[in-house]
Amino acid sequence: MPLNAHELKQLAEAGDRSGVSPCGCWLHRADAWESFAEDRWPADLLQRVDTLRAEGVDEPAFEEFHPGGTRYDSAEAPISVAHFPFNRCDVYRCTACQRLVLRYTEFGGYYVDHRARRVDAALVIA
Repeated sequence: MPLNAHELKQLAEAGDRSGVSPCGCWLHRADAWESFAEDRWPADLLQRVDTLRAEGVDEPAFEEFHPGGTRYDSAEAPISVAHFPFNRCDVYRCTACQRLVLRYTEFGGYYVDHRARRVDAALVIA
């Protein structure tokens, strides 16, 4: 069963309250979606917590959610677990700084693009 918005928000708040300063990984700075090469993913620091992908759904919707006029690449864009790209994400926690990070892979016609975004609990909506 994937995480719902309430559970994601709680996990993110727990990480934000940890009081731990940013670690050496670059992900604590990923306020908006960041592309990265697989060799930049700090696998030694990140532990998979759960997923936002609905069970049994091979191709989630591409509809985005921007009621305030934000865009996909905006740091202020709301995190809506039912909308793209969040509905394609796995959820990770950094073992050093305790921050929550979302990760998904964009598949284009001729490329694969790994992307990550830190979870700001204030932006998680139902």
